[in-house]
Amino acid sequence: MDWSLRELRFFVTAAEAGSFTDAAAQLYVSQAAVSRTIAGLEKTVGDRLLRRVPRGCELTITGQQVLPHARRVLSEAERFTEFLTSRHGVLRLGYAWAALGRHTARLQRDWAQRHDAIGLELVRHNSPTAGLAEGLCDVAIVRRPVDEKRFDSLVVGLERRLVAFASDDPQWSRRRRLSMAEIADRTVIIDPRVGTTSSRLWNGADHSPQFIESTDVDSWLDAIAAGRGVGTTAEATAHHHLRPGVTYRPIKDGPRIPVRLAWWHDHHPNGLGDLVDAITQLYAMA
Repeated sequence: MDWSLRELRFFVTAAEAGSFTDAAAQLYVSQAAVSRTIAGLEKTVGDRLLRRVPRGCELTITGQQVLPHARRVLSEAERFTEFLTSRHGVLRLGYAWAALGRHTARLQRDWAQRHDAIGLELVRHNSPTAGLAEGLCDVAIVRRPVDEKRFDSLVVGLERRLVAFASDDPQWSRRRRLSMAEIADRTVIIDPRVGTTSSRLWNGADHSPQFIESTDVDSWLDAIAAGRGVGTTAEATAHHHLRPGVTYRPIKDGPRIPVRLAWWHDHHPNGLGDLVDAITQLYAMA
């Protein structure tokens, strides 16, 4: 069945105006064009949609059935047009667990002041590429390497590694700093899909911790608050996810975590260069 948005628009306009003449005036076409276009739609439908009356036109029974569907299609088409129009005016920045920690609000405020034509929208998605592979964002904040065959990436900053543990932990509750060796004596909760913690952190050590897996940052925090284990994470997590019952402390010998921006090889979105510069400067000033 072959119909067009033009036909639907002419039909809906005539139905709402109650007149082919008034519809033609609203559409800036001739009355003959309105009649001809609606006749084409009626041929596709296989029935009359509008009947002429002395005062103009009115819906037939079939027309009454078709009209709400035609309105919905036109509404969706309008939203699609708006998306296509605004697509280059928004830079979507994805992240999984945490965006940029204490730099996040500053980035958003500075960006809004300096960029009138490109908005910055943060998108949270718990996947290894923070929504980039899924098409949910244009650029992603990641803290582990990405597939170099598909994506370009650039390190824009480094963050301290923290340990998270239950606030009522009898051994650690009053500690200001901890070590990787002390963490190795505990059960460590990890998110193997997007997290930055794995057994590789203890390569060359006397021993490594036992691991249990979580599915996202909320289940990770819940397990830690319940005392099921501890976790190591980037400093940004502590800023984004303060949780009653969970305490964060620096790891004195914990390796720094690179913060990367990643994007598709074949897609350099508008504003990418400015975004790289802005985030790099924020981390450099820290």
